[in-house]
Amino acid sequence: MPKQNEYKVVILGSGPAGLTAAIYASRASLEPLVVEGGDGSDPTDLPGGQLMLTTEVENFPGFAEGIMGPELMQRMRQQAERFGAEFATGAVRRADLRQRPFVLELGESRVSAQTLIVATGARARWTGLPDELEFRTKGLGVSACATCDGFFYRGKQVLVVGGGDTAMEEASFLTKFAREVTVVHRREGFRASRIMLEKARANPRIAWLTDTVLERYVGNEQTKLTGVVVRNVKTGATREVPAQGVFMAIGHEPNTAIFRGQLEMDETGYLLTKDGTTATSVPGVFAAGDVADHRYRQAITAAGTGCMAAIDAERFLSH
Repeated sequence: MPKQNEYKVVILGSGPAGLTAAIYASRASLEPLVVEGGDGSDPTDLPGGQLMLTTEVENFPGFAEGIMGPELMQRMRQQAERFGAEFATGAVRRADLRQRPFVLELGESRVSAQTLIVATGARARWTGLPDELEFRTKGLGVSACATCDGFFYRGKQVLVVGGGDTAMEEASFLTKFAREVTVVHRREGFRASRIMLEKARANPRIAWLTDTVLERYVGNEQTKLTGVVVRNVKTGATREVPAQGVFMAIGHEPNTAIFRGQLEMDETGYLLTKDGTTATSVPGVFAAGDVADHRYRQAITAAGTGCMAAIDAERFLSH
C-alpha cells in the first residue's frame, strides 16, 4: 500500500532497470515509489524481475566470483531503500496518461505521478511443457538467453528452439561453447532473414531438426537435463534426443498491455523512445530496460537505461 497519493516519480518494475532508476531518483531527492509487480497471478512474475528466476550470474560487473540472481536483486533493492525509495508490491491495473499528473490504479489504491518510468520488462515465450518451469527456474538446463548462460554449456550438446533471426543468432553464438548445437523448428521453412539463415547453415557445428516439436524434457534435479523427447509433426514419430541444454528462441513479449493506445510501441509491443534518451511519446513518461530493448536484453544494459531514465525524469521535472 503506497504511503501517499502523490509522487514526483513512480517507477513500474523492480528488475535491474527499475531498481537502478530508483537508486538514482532517490539520490536526487525525488522520493520515488517503486511498484514491484508480483500480484500472485503468475508464479514467474516476482518482485525483482526475471533475475529472481536465475541461478548464478557471472557477467554482472563487480562480482568476480559470480552472484546468485535473487541475491543481486536483493542488494540492489537494499541500496535503493537506503536512499529513501518507497516500495509497493502489486501490479498496476490501469494507467491514465492523458494528462499530468498521471493516474495509476494499484489494487485498491490510486496514486498520481508527475513523471513515470516504465521498467516492466519482457517475458520470454516458452513451450509450456510439463516441468518446464522447474527446469528453467532451478538452472537444470533450460534457458532463454544464450548470451547469459552459454558459457555453462562448454563441451555439451544443446538445442535451440525457434526459426527466426534470434534462433540463428543464439545457435551461432552457442557454437563458441557447445560441442554440438541443433536447431529445432516446427516447420521446414524459416522466418529468419536470408543472410542470418545462410550464415547459420554454413556453420558446420550447427545441425538441423525441422518439422519437429518438443514433447517432454528428460532428467531431474539430480541429473539435470539429459535429453528431450521430440515429435515429428508430419509422421507423428517420437524419439529422444540427447541434450544437456535447451535454449528457447521463440520470441519475447514486452509487458506493455496497459499502455496500448497511450504510448507508441512497435508491432510486437516494445515501447519506442526518442533517439539518445528514454523519453516515450508522452512527455514525462520514460522507458527503461527490456520493455524498450529487444536487442540486448541484459541486466547490465537494463541497469544503464534505468540510470538514464532517472536522469531524464529529474531533468524533465527541473524544467
